[in-house]
Amino acid sequence: MPPLPHPPLPRLITYYQTHHTPSGTPISVLPLVQQPGISVTHLILAAVHINQDPAALTLNDHPPSHPRFATLWAELRVLQASGIKVLCMLGGAAKGSFARLDQPSDDNESTAASFERYYAPLAELIRARGLDGIDLDVEEPMSLAGVVRLIDRLRADFGPGFLITLAPVATALLDCAHNLSGFDYEALEVLRGREIAWYNAQFYCGWGDCSNPAMYEMILARGWPPEKVVVGLVTNPGNGSGWVPWNMLATVLPVLVGRHPRFGGVMGWEYFNSLPGGEGRPWEWSQVMTALLRGFRTTPVVEGVEGNMEAEGKRHGTLKEVDPDDGGEEYTAPVPGEFDYHSDGGSKDD
Repeated sequence: MPPLPHPPLPRLITYYQTHHTPSGTPISVLPLVQQPGISVTHLILAAVHINQDPAALTLNDHPPSHPRFATLWAELRVLQASGIKVLCMLGGAAKGSFARLDQPSDDNESTAASFERYYAPLAELIRARGLDGIDLDVEEPMSLAGVVRLIDRLRADFGPGFLITLAPVATALLDCAHNLSGFDYEALEVLRGREIAWYNAQFYCGWGDCSNPAMYEMILARGWPPEKVVVGLVTNPGNGSGWVPWNMLATVLPVLVGRHPRFGGVMGWEYFNSLPGGEGRPWEWSQVMTALLRGFRTTPVVEGVEGNMEAEGKRHGTLKEVDPDDGGEEYTAPVPGEFDYHSDGGSKDD
């Protein structure tokens, strides 16, 4: 039987950066297709880093071909066979990937030649793993010309069906001065909007708020189409500031779905400790979110969830894994200051 199609909108997206428990046991994403009541449409695998050595591409701290990822790649193929699109995320809090694609690392090298050296391993990873798209999480200065060149090359190499998304902080869609990426997203949308599937806007860590519909409505009033703006949420208070309790989300999200028939959807950062199930049952976030986005209103959704949420958030928020980009100590990104990237541990990227 072919996979059942998911409704195209609203999207339900989860990021997957923490792949193993501290003891090294793989954290399975198969419950996303095994458990009932889940309509995840996209999974974004994080985080791919382009390092100083172009051949030393890493998924968090290890080469993507490392044996530790054997289970991960096998499970992602199962998700794809079940109708879930799988993208990889490039960049994030660990800086350097986009600078290397944007500017020559050697004064004697042309921009075009430098771009080719650093881009080629990324393209090979996409091909080798059969990925459905890429999420460009630009949290460092990059020129508008540089991101346009990258998008154009991805489109030329992977065709019209390949998904290209970006992950700006939500404020960047309102004011280019409140932005981590360097370039103006409104200008990028004018130049290459037809090539960009949507924006995973980060409504957290001081860069946005989803406790009420106001900020999303302000973004739409600015001229952004609702199908292009996905609301990004932290799935656990331990993953960053700005976590929104379920009783608020159970009011806000159905309002947005009701007002905007082409509402872009919701993404969650990140899978491994998502509440209400926490580390033991992280797929429950997707079950509750599916109910909210597919029209089931507040009482059935939040019943039994809110009672112990504060305690659960504190408990799971303390079970942090080692960040992939800091060599073993808790990592706090310079901007946004309170955000912790959780992953598998290891040495610091160069």
